[in-house]
Amino acid sequence: MSRPRASRTVENEIRRLGYVHVAGVDEVGRGCLAGPVVAGAVILQPDHYVPGIADSKVLTAEDRERLYGEIIDAAIAWRICIIQPDEIDRINIHRASLKAMRESVMDLVPLPGFVIVDGFRIPELPIPQRPIIGGDRRSTAIAAASILAKVTRDRIMVELHNADPRYGFDRHKGYATKAHLDAVAAFGYSALHRRTFRPPTLFDNIPD
Repeated sequence: MSRPRASRTVENEIRRLGYVHVAGVDEVGRGCLAGPVVAGAVILQPDHYVPGIADSKVLTAEDRERLYGEIIDAAIAWRICIIQPDEIDRINIHRASLKAMRESVMDLVPLPGFVIVDGFRIPELPIPQRPIIGGDRRSTAIAAASILAKVTRDRIMVELHNADPRYGFDRHKGYATKAHLDAVAAFGYSALHRRTFRPPTLFDNIPD
C-alpha cells in the first residue's frame, strides 16, 4: 500500500523569498496520558532529498527508525526538546507543546531564517513563521521533524517500560488504550502519568 509522501513545495516557496535556512517543527505525545511531550526541529539541506519522508503516524516503526538516521545525515541542523509530565501538569499540555517547539527551534545552530510549524503559531518566537494545518502531511521539513520527535519519544517510552513494566508503555507509548487504562485501574498512577489528564468517563473509580 502506498503512503502519502510529504513534499518540499512549501519550503521551496519560502526559499525563493530569500530565506536560506527553513526549519520544520512538530511535536508528539500531546494526547498521551503518560510520558513526556517531545518536539523536533530540523533544517534539511535543500539539495539532499531523503526518499520516503511522510507524516510519522502513517509510517511503520521500522520505517521511522530508518528515516531517523537518514534525516540526521541530511540535516543542516536538528534539535529535540522534551517536556516531562510534572511540567505538563504545571503549565498545561498546550503550553508545554508550544514551549517544546519553541525551544527546539531556538536551539538550532544555525538559527533558521524562517520556521514552518504543524498546526499552531509558536508564541514568543523571534523568527518569521507560518503555521500549516496538516503540515506533517504537506511539508517534508515538518514531517522530518515529526519523525525525529516520534522516534525519540518511542525510545523513551520503551526505556520507561523497562524500568516499570506494569503499564505496558512499550506497546501503547502512553496513549489511552484499554490495556493502559486497565493497568492504571490495577496499579494507580505512576510518577510518569500526567495527573491533570483525568477524563471522568475513563478514570472513574481509578485509585490514586
